[in-house]
Amino acid sequence: MTSQVSSPAGQADEANDADQAGETVLGGQRAPHSEKAGVGEKEIRRLDRVIIRFAGDSGDGMQLTGDRFTSETASFGNDLSTLPNFPAEIRAPAGTLPGVSSFQLHFADHDILTPGDAPNVLVAMNPAALRANIGDVPRGAEIIVNTDEFTKRPMAKVGYETSPLEDGSLQAYNVHPVPLTTLTIEALKEFGLSRKEAERSKNMFALGLLSWMYHRPTDGTEAFLRAKFAKKPQIAEANVAAFRAGWNFGETTEDFAVSYEVAPATQAFPTGTYRNISGNLALSYGLIAAARQADLPLYLGSYPITPASDILHELSKHKNFGVRTFQAEDEIAGIGAALGAAFGGSLGVTTTSGPGVALKSETIGLAVSLELPLLIIDIQRGGPSTGLPTKTEQADLLQAMFGRNGEAPVPIVAPKTPADCFDAALDAARIALTYRTPVFLLSDGYLANGSEPWRIPDVDELPDLRVQFASGPNHELADGTKVFWPYKRDPQTLARPWAVPGTPGLEHRIGGIEKQDGTGNISYDPANHDFMVRTRQAKVDGIEVPDLEVDDPSGARTLVLGWGSTYGPITAAVRRLRAEGQSIAQAHLRHLNPFPRNLGEVLERYDKVVVPEMNLGQLATLIRAKYLVDARSYNQVNGMPFKAEQLATALKEAIDA
Repeated sequence: MTSQVSSPAGQADEANDADQAGETVLGGQRAPHSEKAGVGEKEIRRLDRVIIRFAGDSGDGMQLTGDRFTSETASFGNDLSTLPNFPAEIRAPAGTLPGVSSFQLHFADHDILTPGDAPNVLVAMNPAALRANIGDVPRGAEIIVNTDEFTKRPMAKVGYETSPLEDGSLQAYNVHPVPLTTLTIEALKEFGLSRKEAERSKNMFALGLLSWMYHRPTDGTEAFLRAKFAKKPQIAEANVAAFRAGWNFGETTEDFAVSYEVAPATQAFPTGTYRNISGNLALSYGLIAAARQADLPLYLGSYPITPASDILHELSKHKNFGVRTFQAEDEIAGIGAALGAAFGGSLGVTTTSGPGVALKSETIGLAVSLELPLLIIDIQRGGPSTGLPTKTEQADLLQAMFGRNGEAPVPIVAPKTPADCFDAALDAARIALTYRTPVFLLSDGYLANGSEPWRIPDVDELPDLRVQFASGPNHELADGTKVFWPYKRDPQTLARPWAVPGTPGLEHRIGGIEKQDGTGNISYDPANHDFMVRTRQAKVDGIEVPDLEVDDPSGARTLVLGWGSTYGPITAAVRRLRAEGQSIAQAHLRHLNPFPRNLGEVLERYDKVVVPEMNLGQLATLIRAKYLVDARSYNQVNGMPFKAEQLATALKEAIDA
């Protein structure tokens, strides 16, 4: 969905959580305004932001529920950030803790950066969902529970000896017991569905209830359901009926005496047309835009792997833009086909995650040797080996930097937010096409599955990525003969010419054995090998990347340096510290190879450099080795993104140390 924003960008502070005089507080969140209810009416409170978490079995449709609530929130004009969290198993055991799936959404009337540290509202569809998430819920928060599932057997599965709804263990929260299953079945009696079929719509009942509570639009969801189940109109109408029943339940029940409004974030965005977008979708659009701006066909050679498969699915829908997708039999075949497409004059792309990068490493080295443009999209996940397929991590940086035999340097680009994946894809394509080199783009599961508003750019804002293919001889021999040398380089970029196969007179040899400078002939000469190795390294070192920008309004002594998806939590933590009067600087790297040319000078300006990463200190290792700076690591490898409060505490300790 898209929404129009026509107000200038404003500044808001995500750290501004503290209670303020004269304001109502709900679940730790400020409610600055409240409309008193008249006779027969319910009270409406206005909040500046809310964090909601939907949780249930992996078959309960929590991801769909969260996605629909997110879409309506985006169309309403709120700023938002999401965190889907689901098991790796296709269908984990029902009612168990490993089978819990959740979707967290943070939306606000101002600029926000993270999905939030703790939910103000938890919707728990069963005892497992409650048990798995209650530790994250702050005192005073709202908990909506499906009481129909709180029977002896489901509770015993997760270790509840007595019902938490009755033993007083939830007295610190505002608990709303709702028989979601019973109410859904009752609402769908007229459709003649079996009990099991009717139960499946209980997530739509919950969505309707939450949509009423927070005044979300409903037309989009009803249209979505009718489109999704167009071939099963009875199921479509049943889901719409369940959705409306949830809305009506909120409107009529006495248990929900208050509803809430979160105004559109009219001051948070520059003027433009916006839509909600996930990282993988933004990446897909960025690849298509890059190919169009380069006037090249886009070829994706890929093997399905979580969490990168969505890119393959999305690009397969866009044949009208000259996109060709190939689902290969394995990872090696996928990148081999992509490299072959690059040799043939296409923008070649392969998508994968960490385990697939390991399998592709030999072909990446071949691409380095052939000096052809190729994009390797690595959506990082927890490792090693199969690891945590549906959880996030940043642990492939050193693999991308060094994970090939021989000296095989590859540029590395990392987006910082879901929407930034679009721009990062364009940037990676620029580097690959300009310098004739494979390029790594390191996203991760948090960015891939998370979403936020994205301003749809005008076409004239996009970079011109057009390239010139070789068209004839480019070298003259001593006897005056004009020939084509495939490794005769551009003096500025050190890029070799890109010769499309079949062009008369441009025949040349390719392969993995070392090439002779200029001619491209096979060469075992030691001096030539030394020259080619150093030249390929110099080409990568010479890539033009913007200088690193530093946010330092007060001349701080401590710098926090991040890369990739840590941007949101780091920025939120820095805002909190500055709101408390602390002085701290922030910088965030998009280009990890080569580093920005001013990075060394930036690091020298600070007494302390802290590097938060979702690994055991990979960027910090590179920084310490290259710049001899005592960079301090702050690390987390639990499969989840950092929390802002957690980072703020760690950074405060670093400042005070």
